[in-house]
Amino acid sequence: MTYTLRNPHLEGDSFLWEAGPVGVLLSHGYTATTAEVRLLGRFLHERGYTVSGPLLPGHGTTPQEMNRCCWQTWAEAFESAYRELAARCERVFVGGESMGGLLALYLASHHPEVAGVMAYAAAIAVPSSFTRTLLLSLLAPLGVVLQKGPSAPSAADARWQGYDQTPLRATQQLFALQAATRARLSEIAQPILIVQGRLDTAVDASAPDVIYRNVRSTEKHLYWFERSTHCVLLDQEWEDVAALTLRFLAGELE
Repeated sequence: MTYTLRNPHLEGDSFLWEAGPVGVLLSHGYTATTAEVRLLGRFLHERGYTVSGPLLPGHGTTPQEMNRCCWQTWAEAFESAYRELAARCERVFVGGESMGGLLALYLASHHPEVAGVMAYAAAIAVPSSFTRTLLLSLLAPLGVVLQKGPSAPSAADARWQGYDQTPLRATQQLFALQAATRARLSEIAQPILIVQGRLDTAVDASAPDVIYRNVRSTEKHLYWFERSTHCVLLDQEWEDVAALTLRFLAGELE
C-alpha cells in the first residue's frame, strides 16, 4: 500500500509562538498533524497568547511508524510540551481536537494547576459495532493499515492534514487512551469548555455529556455547533469556535 499524507503542502510540524504571559497548549487528533490546530493557534497568538502545538509521535511520518506507538508515548509528548510552556508562562490552558481532547483532559487530571481545559470533539466515546470490534481485535496485532473510507465533504477537508489510512494497532492505543481518560474525568476540577459539531459522525453524540457529567468542574460550558462536522477547529464555523474560546480564556462565559 502507498501511504499518503493528505494536503502535504500544509504546515504540520510542532510550533511554539511566543507572546504574552498566558499560554495555550493545543493537541491535534488521531492520524492528523498540527495543521488541525493552527487556525485556532494563530487566532489566539494574534491576540496576545503564547501558543504551543506539538506534533505527536508517529504522526506526519507513516502509519506504520504510528503503529509502533503506544498511548503513553503521546501523553508523554504532550506532557513535555506542557512543561516547556509552563516554564515560560504564568498560567497555561490546555486543549485539543478529538484524540487531542483526550490528551488535554488526561493531562489536566494530573495537573490541577492547569488554568482551564478545552475539549473540541473529544473522542471519549466513538460509534462501534460488533463487526468493527472483531476486525480490530483480529487485524491490529498484525500491524494492518487500512484505507479510510469516504466521508461527507466539509469545509475542513482542504485545511486538514494527516493520513488517508488507519493504522489498526494505533487504533487500539487510542481506545486505551480513551479508557484511561474516562477513568480520570472525576479528577478534573478546572474550568472546562466542551465543543461539539452537530454533524460529527466520528465521535458518538453522547461524548460531550459524558465529559460534562463526570468532571468535577464548577465552571463548565457545553456548546454545539450546528453546521460543523468532526473537525470543529477547521470547519465552516471555526471562527465562531475561536471567538468562543477567546471568551473562555478571558473568563467571559456565563
